[in-house]
Amino acid sequence: MDSEFEHQLQKLRDKIGSKTPHQQQHAAMLLAVEETITEQKAAVEPASYFAALLTLMEQQSGSGSNALSNAIIFLLSVVLPHVSASMLRAKFTTMMAVLSQSLDLASADVALLRSVISCLETVLLAQDASSWRQPIAQGTLRSLMQLSTDSKPKIRKRAQEAVSSLLSRPPPPTAIHPAAHIASRFVLEMLANAKADPQAAMHTLQLVKQTEMLWPADEFEGLCAALMQLPRLNTPYVATLAFQALETVFASAGESLDEDQFRDLLISVIDLKPNSSDSATSEAWLNIIQKGYIAYAQIGAEACFQSLPDLIDLVLPDIELGKSSTRDAATRCVWALIRECIPDSKLGSDGVQAIIKVLAGGLSYRYRESWALVFLLIAALFQRLGKFAHPSMDAVAKEVANMRMEPEFQFKDEADAVLGAAIRAVGPQVFLEILPLNLDGGQSQDNVGRAWLLPLMKSHIRNAPLGYFVLTMLPLADKLSVQSQQFVSQNRELEAKIYNALSQQVWALLSGFCNVPVDILDSFTVGFAERLANEILEVPATRSAICGALQTLLTAVHALAHTESANGPITQQQALAAEMHLARFAPDYLAQLFNVFALSPGNGRGYLMDTITAFLAVITPGEVNATFAKVCAMLDQALKSHKPPTAAELTERYLEAHPPPTAHTMTDLAIVMAPYLDTEHAQMLVRAAFVLANQSEDAMLQKKGYKALSRLAAQSAESPARQLIESVMTEQLIPMLIESAGSVGAGSRRDRLMLISALARNLADDQLHFIPAMLSEAIMGTKEANERARNVAFETLLVMGQRMGQGGVIHMATVGGDTGMAAEQDANIVEFFKMTAAGLAAQTPHMVSATIAAISRTLFEFHEQLDVQFIIELMSTVLMFVVNNNREISKSSLGFVKVIAVVLPKDVLLPHLDEIVPSICKWSHEYKNQMRLKCRHILDRLARRLGLDAVAKAMPEEHQKLIINMRKREQRLQRAKENGGAQQSTNGDSAQAKTVAAAATAAGKKSFGSAFEDIIYGSESEFEDSEDEQPGGAKKRNDRAKKNKGGRQVESGDATRAGAWIKEDTDGPLDFLDRSAFTHFSTIDPAMAATAKARRARSEPKVRNGKFVFDDEEEDERKAKAAAKAAAEAVQDGASVPDASEDYYLQSLTSKEGFYRTANQKIKFHKRKAGDSDEEMGIASDNEGGVPKPSMAKKGKGNAGTVYGREFRSKKAQGDVKRGNVDPYAYVPLNPKTMKKGAIAIKGNSKKDKRTRGMKG
Repeated sequence: MDSEFEHQLQKLRDKIGSKTPHQQQHAAMLLAVEETITEQKAAVEPASYFAALLTLMEQQSGSGSNALSNAIIFLLSVVLPHVSASMLRAKFTTMMAVLSQSLDLASADVALLRSVISCLETVLLAQDASSWRQPIAQGTLRSLMQLSTDSKPKIRKRAQEAVSSLLSRPPPPTAIHPAAHIASRFVLEMLANAKADPQAAMHTLQLVKQTEMLWPADEFEGLCAALMQLPRLNTPYVATLAFQALETVFASAGESLDEDQFRDLLISVIDLKPNSSDSATSEAWLNIIQKGYIAYAQIGAEACFQSLPDLIDLVLPDIELGKSSTRDAATRCVWALIRECIPDSKLGSDGVQAIIKVLAGGLSYRYRESWALVFLLIAALFQRLGKFAHPSMDAVAKEVANMRMEPEFQFKDEADAVLGAAIRAVGPQVFLEILPLNLDGGQSQDNVGRAWLLPLMKSHIRNAPLGYFVLTMLPLADKLSVQSQQFVSQNRELEAKIYNALSQQVWALLSGFCNVPVDILDSFTVGFAERLANEILEVPATRSAICGALQTLLTAVHALAHTESANGPITQQQALAAEMHLARFAPDYLAQLFNVFALSPGNGRGYLMDTITAFLAVITPGEVNATFAKVCAMLDQALKSHKPPTAAELTERYLEAHPPPTAHTMTDLAIVMAPYLDTEHAQMLVRAAFVLANQSEDAMLQKKGYKALSRLAAQSAESPARQLIESVMTEQLIPMLIESAGSVGAGSRRDRLMLISALARNLADDQLHFIPAMLSEAIMGTKEANERARNVAFETLLVMGQRMGQGGVIHMATVGGDTGMAAEQDANIVEFFKMTAAGLAAQTPHMVSATIAAISRTLFEFHEQLDVQFIIELMSTVLMFVVNNNREISKSSLGFVKVIAVVLPKDVLLPHLDEIVPSICKWSHEYKNQMRLKCRHILDRLARRLGLDAVAKAMPEEHQKLIINMRKREQRLQRAKENGGAQQSTNGDSAQAKTVAAAATAAGKKSFGSAFEDIIYGSESEFEDSEDEQPGGAKKRNDRAKKNKGGRQVESGDATRAGAWIKEDTDGPLDFLDRSAFTHFSTIDPAMAATAKARRARSEPKVRNGKFVFDDEEEDERKAKAAAKAAAEAVQDGASVPDASEDYYLQSLTSKEGFYRTANQKIKFHKRKAGDSDEEMGIASDNEGGVPKPSMAKKGKGNAGTVYGREFRSKKAQGDVKRGNVDPYAYVPLNPKTMKKGAIAIKGNSKKDKRTRGMKG
């Protein structure tokens, strides 16, 4: 019996003790039916349940017992989906007669009707086309459609789901449902009475909206006409539903209407364009336009294209004026029209010019709030037009570039996307003709430097001619480099660095030009190849860029040459010719790269190795073997004189500045050539690798030896290297691995485990003794500190388990050890687990913990291949270690419990729950090492799988509070999910798309094998949310509402869109005709921004003479009020109050451009920094003495001329006053600049100080 069906029945059986009467009735009826099946000795399958329930239903049809009938029909709704379609067709008439009696709306309750609808849906879905011609089937469909407009929401929703499911899945082989005419006539009838009964019309529109079916061709036009009339009723919700229903109906419009009818229908839809402020209706209308015109383009591409400019002009204002969701929908609509409705034959026509003109209007200032969306559409148009974008869109590209160059432009990333699309469309040569770089001056009329285009071009150049780089860009790089050298000779370091950086950026473009250029044979000449080789050897700054470009070129050409694809930029024959052309230069390049590789530091030569690998893939095998022979000879010579590096030579600083020893370098080169060697040269590498693997004194050489062997063992079975490894495995390789197990360095374990994994994957039947010999090393590898080593160890265990599962015989005598063991042992997965579990008897906790981790990983992988009884024995054994006092052992044991809580069947876990839960609870009060949290996660998993009640029964009495807490959290989470689901249903397509994209990105980050890691390391707990956590964004919205309170809001498209201000900080009047005028507009009130800035400035303490000084806001307010009062009194007395902005004398004293005259009548300008006050500058603000006194010159770090205590000076009297402040002398520090040397002496402790003070007054 189906496990899902059994699970549903078990849930019903558990309701026998429910307090709800109808649930008890359902459970009692199920138990009675099962008892009858048992007495009749019938098979326990869905057909037996169906027969028993149908018999009971026929017996109860005239008895009038509603409770029993309700229970029988409910059980039928559960059983029928699992009954075969042939049986349902055989009992169709009987089922219809029985169920039709329960469709009485006056007497039936909601639960009964929902069960009846479910039964009817299941039965009707199983019928063929001939059954649908019977009156009883058609009458039942009419009844269901009538229920789909019922006033009761639960009945209506269930009926709509049933009708939608029936009509969307016609019986094969028909494409249109046999009952489609019945459905269309019912819909037309209900929509005709929409004005009299709008409620029923809305329910009918909801049904049409969710029903994806092919409507009959003879009634399709009438259906569309009826839907088109509904928006004219001026009922917003009806209009929205009508547009959404039309969107669904358009899916079959192409098969039901001809071109003229389709055009007339679209014109009618366009005439119904709603107001942009009505977001719901506008989005539905835009979706109709999008899908309708895409379908129209398939019928009449020419007519659709001719109407495209006017349509885009009609939709574009929605991007400006609509709400956020409307703008997103309008952008998607225009983007789809550009992508799907412009034929390839019309890419260079006048119609495209009209589209460009419309979209170029979106760059005006009126669209400033939606420039990001406009840029997206322009980029899509560049991408669609391709090379035809030139010269049509040259002006658009220039306009976007000019906007991008404005210093305060906010959409630079979006503008870069547009320019990048232009580069890909027209190519770098045409693009630079439109927007020249002007790096050397005098190249174009505008003469505007555009060095910022270089990084942008680097990531967008594809399939461009390499000859343009050779003839144009390379001389430019040379010219910039020469200019940099000239600046160096003139000691102009800044200019030299700038031009050197520009030269390197030009060289960085080579990688894009090498991405499958179409002119490899003509442009990659001998001279150009020699120039690149010299640059690699002599110029380290451009070495990485050139190597990356060569690697891109070789890899792309090699892939196209060995792949049959007609969509590439060049054909396969052209790629083969290009590969042969590049292979001519490979030996010379390899010689240069080997020299540079040998002289480069070890940490920065990875790109050189990648380039060498790319060249090895295109040269002939004979050249590879000849090169390897030379490298191998140099390796033998280097090993003779090699000395292990000292501790100083292994430091990071030394490795960054010095190349590795020659033996290390030659070994790396030999390893990279391993996949291309023949048998003779592979044997030379094997001998060298054996020697290197025994270099226990040099851990790096030992690691490289194992790496060489693993690289040979990982080759395909047909390769000479793999065949050589198989020939030496039994007599040489396996004995060497077993003997050298005790002398393996820590850095070599990962490569050694990779070799063991590669060998274990293809072991012969007489080599299986290798697995038990290496098993303990793989187990210990799971506790390595290096994460990659741990992953390789787990992978090795899985490979061993898979090979053991394939069968064979293990010769235990070959393994060694206990002589009392059987001479031969059958290889199977159970035996593998027994071998692994032997580590549980180890003496060290480290080995025991590693063994438990190994068992957990292998059980997760192979639990389906093991017998249940063996799993129970293994589980009982490992559970004893959960209560172990050693934290390392218990931690691994808890990981094992996590695994069994997920992978084992419920019927296996339930009997052992009394053993699992108490052992976990031992660590529930442990706070160190997150043990308490691990226990909580395990209990959470068990509760979700087995139910919280089952876990509560096994929970000890002293831990019942934890169950109460888990139950509360579960209820809280359920409420939060319900609220979140209701809120999420109101979100637009934009938010949903963002959620899907985020989920796809998160899923893309998961690595292979992450399912096991999620179990062991991931919590997956839904009870970790903070109790005080607010729903998404609520707090931020509240904060924004508080900030915007009192601010001026302007209605413009959105419900509340901020107004715009002009920042008047220019030297003259703002020229609105200037292109850069928009950079002086702001959506934030400058006064509010200045107030906030001043508030921040006042809140930040200032440091003066080593002390923090805080401004007194109350004192500032008091002074401001006093000044205002004095000004008012002056006005009343008839005196003129000078404007602060016209007090030029005061400005000369206080402004940063101000000056003063010295005693010698020399002019001195104020050398003040931003934020310095008048007191710090030593300027008298009260104009005492008529002429300001300049402050004393600063000497050293202190300022001896600073005037202290100015804030305590009286304006009217002589001497100091407090005015509510602290004593003045508390603010006067002792300045050593104004004191005599040794004038202050402090001796003794704080109670017996004797101070002598002598300050120059």
